[in-house]
Amino acid sequence: MTGMARHITRAVKVGTVIVGGGAPVVVQSMTNTDTADVAGTVAQVEQLWQAGSEVVRLTVNTLEAARGVVQIRERLDARGCSVPLVGDFHFNGHKLLAEVPECGIALAKLRINPGNVGHGSADPFAQLIAFACRHDKAVRIGVNWGSLDQRLLARLMDENAQRAQPLDNAAIMQEALLTSALESAQRAEALGLGRDRIILSCKLSGVQDLVRAYRELARRCDYALHLGLTEAGIGSKGIVASAAALAILLNEGIGDTIRVSLTPKPDEPRTLEVQVAQEILQTVGLRAFTPLVTACPGCGRTTSTVFQALADQIQSWLRAQMPVWRAQYPGVEAMSVAVMGCVVNGPGESKHANIGISLPGSNEVPVAPVYEDGVKTVTLKGDAIASEFQALVAAYVERTYGRS
Repeated sequence: MTGMARHITRAVKVGTVIVGGGAPVVVQSMTNTDTADVAGTVAQVEQLWQAGSEVVRLTVNTLEAARGVVQIRERLDARGCSVPLVGDFHFNGHKLLAEVPECGIALAKLRINPGNVGHGSADPFAQLIAFACRHDKAVRIGVNWGSLDQRLLARLMDENAQRAQPLDNAAIMQEALLTSALESAQRAEALGLGRDRIILSCKLSGVQDLVRAYRELARRCDYALHLGLTEAGIGSKGIVASAAALAILLNEGIGDTIRVSLTPKPDEPRTLEVQVAQEILQTVGLRAFTPLVTACPGCGRTTSTVFQALADQIQSWLRAQMPVWRAQYPGVEAMSVAVMGCVVNGPGESKHANIGISLPGSNEVPVAPVYEDGVKTVTLKGDAIASEFQALVAAYVERTYGRS
């Protein structure tokens, strides 16, 4: 993959996964089940893991959820699913871990939001950090635009008012986010948590705001960084906004782990956010997860929908094979496939792919040449082109990536 320079950060161990320190950018996801629903949450975690999520976060907001985490970890282990789990704590995390310490022990990482961790003589933040220190857990200190520490914001507003040339409100808001993350991390260190146990995030819902914030965060520290556009949205809006923001930062070498915070449509699989995260990383050249299909958009030359159906079929089929292929055929995830619709760009794109097919356009001779590593190997025709091409792809994979 690409040799782009990465922002140097500390490596953090999250269960069996390394985040930062030059390790490959890690894909994360989050369940949307009630964590107290053990069976439902186990099923969704396993689905996310099978889709390629390398870390999965769970909401831990009640005693029932905290107790559920213990059972969830046990059931996942029994099913051979070793994915590290992260506990998402807000407001009452210190109380839940005090009452159900087994919950925190089952987790690989604690997620704390300084804006709503709670204040007062009990010092909830210190209690959570103490727990992480005792049990050698990683901590993500995650600051969000929508839950900013209002006491810190008021302090910075007061300080800004004393400036000879005060900053505008947008600049103060960004500074408050950065200060909240960095001061919280420094406090965690003062309480005994090592730098190799701290991950920071500073999430906003605006693309340009997010890019500015993370550029500055990377300039000021070497903590491992978790990227994500918070409340990205539903459908194409959420996908496009996340891709736009994360691609900029990843291309600048910023980011050690990512999550795409999509709002699922009704009945849409939660695993879509994993697929989008993987495709962002693969498209910018940082990692490879599954062979991607190059296909033309179609035009007046391609009134037939055959190439569209075949492109969709092949892409779905390739992704479905990956759980088995990943172990059986090392390197297959970087394979390129082309499904083209007419003679204009079809042969050329097919030759550039590892394996490609150029289907006939409107009024073209009804034959479809297939190219493997730039060489035409066969010409398909008739009604079974789709199944024949899929069989050729399978044979190519076995021949090219199979262990000798």
